[in-house]
Amino acid sequence: MTASGSHSPVRVVVVDDHPVYLAGLRTLVEETPSLQLVGWAEDGAAGVEICQTARPDVVLMDIKMPGASGVAATRLIMEEQPEVAVLMLTMLEDDTSVLAAMRAGARGYILKGSGPEQIERAIRTVAQGELIFGAGLARRMSAFFTAGRDGAVHPFPELTGRERDVLDLMASGSANAAIALTLGLSEKTVRNNVSGIFAKLLVPDRAQAIIRAREAGLGRTRPPAL
Repeated sequence: MTASGSHSPVRVVVVDDHPVYLAGLRTLVEETPSLQLVGWAEDGAAGVEICQTARPDVVLMDIKMPGASGVAATRLIMEEQPEVAVLMLTMLEDDTSVLAAMRAGARGYILKGSGPEQIERAIRTVAQGELIFGAGLARRMSAFFTAGRDGAVHPFPELTGRERDVLDLMASGSANAAIALTLGLSEKTVRNNVSGIFAKLLVPDRAQAIIRAREAGLGRTRPPAL
């Protein structure tokens, strides 16, 4: 990690699924003397892989991407490289998604459309170990940690409501047939939702999804008797 006061360029990886915006960020980093572009990716899974080899100081991470979200990718990066500073990129001040990213280990967020000087300042700030977030998010963070898991912020905001319901039942020990019965769905629909959960949470199998769900407090729904 670049130490405070160091003149070494900050090593940066950029992850964004919009080609034009990704190209703009790459150019910005490459043309800024205090920064060094060491990799880029167009989705969360590829971003995790790039970080394993590039060993960046800072990752500029799009918060919402198809498939593996920025939140899921951030969580995996933090598990493997806790010294990396992840700075989320977002179109709007979506406090729920940003808070989920902060819980996953991100150091803060910056709005897309920010000027080059703002982006450079934000990168250097998180590289030095500081946090960046707005007043609205600060209030939500305070309310969440006061309320604990009963707060209004739902775990895994990258999932749809149905996918969260399926994951909750998976974590309770329900098989697909029981989940289908409980939610009034076909088993094929449940299987599709399970596949979507694996992709969005960047987990390889049901066992890992259940572990993640239980760590987040899911799995309290009692499965039906078949």
